[in-house]
Amino acid sequence: MDRIIIHGGNRLQGTIHIGGAKNAALPLLAACLLSDETLVLSNLPHLADISTMAHLLADFGVDISMNGDAGNGGNIGRTFELNAGAVVETTAPYDLVRKMRASILVLGPLLARFGKARVSLPGGCAIGTRPVDLHLEALAQLGAEIELDDGYINAKVNGRLKGAHIIFPMVTVGGTENLLMAATLADGETVLANAAREPEVSDLARCLVAMGADIEGIGTDTLRIRGCDHLHGAEHSVVPDRIETGTYAVAAAVTDGDLLLKGTRLDLIESVADILRKAGVEITDTGDGLRVRRASGGIRGIDVTTEPFPGFPTDMQAQLMVLAAVADGASTITETIFENRYMHVPELTRMGADIHVHGSTATVRGGGGLKGAPVMATDLRASVSLVLAGLAADGETSVSRVYHLDRGYERLEEKLSACGAVIERIKS
Repeated sequence: MDRIIIHGGNRLQGTIHIGGAKNAALPLLAACLLSDETLVLSNLPHLADISTMAHLLADFGVDISMNGDAGNGGNIGRTFELNAGAVVETTAPYDLVRKMRASILVLGPLLARFGKARVSLPGGCAIGTRPVDLHLEALAQLGAEIELDDGYINAKVNGRLKGAHIIFPMVTVGGTENLLMAATLADGETVLANAAREPEVSDLARCLVAMGADIEGIGTDTLRIRGCDHLHGAEHSVVPDRIETGTYAVAAAVTDGDLLLKGTRLDLIESVADILRKAGVEITDTGDGLRVRRASGGIRGIDVTTEPFPGFPTDMQAQLMVLAAVADGASTITETIFENRYMHVPELTRMGADIHVHGSTATVRGGGGLKGAPVMATDLRASVSLVLAGLAADGETSVSRVYHLDRGYERLEEKLSACGAVIERIKS
């Protein structure tokens, strides 16, 4: 099993190119199933989850061609041409779906276009309950007949799905995306209330509009979709990854560095930028990216609560905890999205972090410094938090089980080492 070795204490300086968002790319890939014409997606990150979704689509019979790596100056985003005109299979098998929860996003498109789908219940990071029942209940309101059998979701509809007024009982990103795609080919109008507002959802909606969908309310919590008979091909570039942006912003802060994050936008990370500025981090919009460095006076403790967008993202909670561990003073972090997302805390305490968890709230007392140690990753964002801690720590840190990282961070070691980090991957 691969490990990452980090010798901490080096100040990061230079330029890091931000790739396309994994969490936007995955539903965009699934959207190709809605049309028999070619969908061209550019700025796709080169990640394990993208490969898994591509393999799943290929199993259905989607013709996928990759036009190599596009971009310049180190910003490498792949371009896929996807044509689902000859789909012959509507079953998503366990062997692929278990690797990635986002595989559930093929359910809505398959059901809408082909009238049937058989999708294994999904796997993914063990960071808490993320039920798919919200997806299924909403699809049932569109007229789908759904049964659970031997770990599979069996869904079918007689004729076309029917538009409906759906109120999500809680905000669900995946549920919003699945229903948004399904509703584009439904008969009549569908209203999605209490819909997720994440940039990745809006990116999907804009791509669907480019394919001919009629969608109003993009970026709000109420989406109105008027179904159509057919979606056509389109070209779409994946939105920059806001979590990768935030992660490298924290890397600059914890190492007292100075990084230019190219190819990203401030509007994608406003809640993160607000917290970082309160902590003593300077973030400047350069027009083609963001410059991030520690302000004079050092890092200060902060209080933050994770919330659905536009609030502070749960996917940045672990990274912010590293910042809090090296700050002057105490910080309070409250996790409201997932109930089991503090699995990185024991590993950070091995490195000297002073963290105490009480229910959903973690109190972090900074100022003590971090020391290198052998640690083990438990999920994607926990993995990168341990890398950040290693960059800020004195001595050597060894992070094991880093296969999680490959699901969400492209060329991590290469990007960091180019900016002065002493980091390497040790192959098993």
